Amino acid sequence: MAVENGGTDDALLSKPTDTEYAVLNRTPSAYNPLPTFDLPVGERRHYQQQYADMYFARLAQLKPAAEQIASEAWSDFEIAGETPRRVDRVLDVRQGDLCWVIGTCYMEMPLKPNVLDDIGKEHWIAAPPPRVKYTDDENDQIMLEDESGRLRLTGGMLKETILVTGAIIAVIGTENKDGEFEVLDIRVPDLPRQPPRWERDDGDAAVKGKKVSRSRPKGGKVAIVSALGISGDAGDTLPLDLLMEWLLGESTGPEDQQDAATVSRLIIAGNSLSHASPIPTRQELAHAATKKGPRKYGYDSSTWNAAPTDRLDTWLAMLLPSIPITLLPGESDPTATSLPQQPIHPAMFPHSRTYMELPGTKEVSWFDSTTNPAEFDLDGWRFLGTGGQPLDDVYKYVSGEERLEMMEAMLRWRLTAPTAPDTLWCYPFQDGDAFVMRECPHVYFVGNQPKFETTVIEGPVGQIVRLVAVPKFKDTGELVLIDMETLSAEVIKIEIFEGG
Repeated sequence: MAVENGGTDDALLSKPTDTEYAVLNRTPSAYNPLPTFDLPVGERRHYQQQYADMYFARLAQLKPAAEQIASEAWSDFEIAGETPRRVDRVLDVRQGDLCWVIGTCYMEMPLKPNVLDDIGKEHWIAAPPPRVKYTDDENDQIMLEDESGRLRLTGGMLKETILVTGAIIAVIGTENKDGEFEVLDIRVPDLPRQPPRWERDDGDAAVKGKKVSRSRPKGGKVAIVSALGISGDAGDTLPLDLLMEWLLGESTGPEDQQDAATVSRLIIAGNSLSHASPIPTRQELAHAATKKGPRKYGYDSSTWNAAPTDRLDTWLAMLLPSIPITLLPGESDPTATSLPQQPIHPAMFPHSRTYMELPGTKEVSWFDSTTNPAEFDLDGWRFLGTGGQPLDDVYKYVSGEERLEMMEAMLRWRLTAPTAPDTLWCYPFQDGDAFVMRECPHVYFVGNQPKFETTVIEGPVGQIVRLVAVPKFKDTGELVLIDMETLSAEVIKIEIFEGG
């Protein structure tokens, strides 16, 4: 095994001694989750609503911010002595007039999946494989729409800007003779207000009548890992055991054990389990329907394999006595596939659920099975994270490969999942889009990415955000550590060397 720069520790090979070592205590953390992406329960959750209402709600929420940014940016804008005028609706744009307007971006892309086409092609035996990219530069069109209609956009500025369906933008320019809007500049809502560190924790303490502490203990580090990809096979065991031993300080030497003791919380960012069995084809379903034999009720080992969930539950139960865990579901995990994904049910964790929050209590749980996306405060810093589906979908709209730039664009659009509901399944919100960011995070992490990447971006009024792309542990053996004082990020790599 190798950790941190690929080195091994000779202390593991030394002879046993009677030396007494100091007991290492794990650094504590202050964890305060937010219910931002919790859906209504029971009869209050229904799906009869139209998704168009979600776009209108999103536009209403973000239009004031986009208008403020645009008006400040274009207050001195002038071409040939003409100053731009503000237009309320896209259909109020007049040919030859210099103006600016706000609306929802819509990408007309022939390669993008279309549910109406899918319904019309009933002769398909199985769905076509998903595309890596939707882009087709020769045929793609960019529209700006609101409740009044659509306006086609054109101009070189569009090629320099990352745009996807669902982004709220302000554009300035003029309509040409072909009825297209020649874009001269683009503005987005940009980063929202960023809460100061400890603001929410201090506010909650004041509400409860508790004394607000002015001295805080020094924070440790938070570990973020994604795509454990547990399948229940024997090949899963060794990498997961090595990861567990490093987190528990049971491997390597005293120096690495001290580093492990500073890890105050583990965040699992989606895809803890590997993909389920393939969806059967229509012929297989038809054959199963005509197959004679007794009908099975309840658990059927031929259609359901409990080994992955049992292995995950056991692995978590061995970690939880030592370290608190936040678990985000992912695309391959046993929960609803539409965003926001709700927490994995406690029934999946017969050994670990004793560490969860008890019903009817308000105590923060040691083991928090949360939503995807998820928002929470950790040591006073605001964290926002996803299991990777929104970024992976945005990637398909963009010809480039720079995922950190796409993450930055999503923050500046103030949208956690901009392409939902167009090409990303989601709940049809009516009273406001939950994917609209109301406050700016200090740390924005995205799981299940091809490689580890990180950077820092700055907002218009001094917001500082750490962006982290978390790699797939099953493919790379890497987990990310974030220092809770400086918010700097580093990667730990766990490798298995094959014997020669």
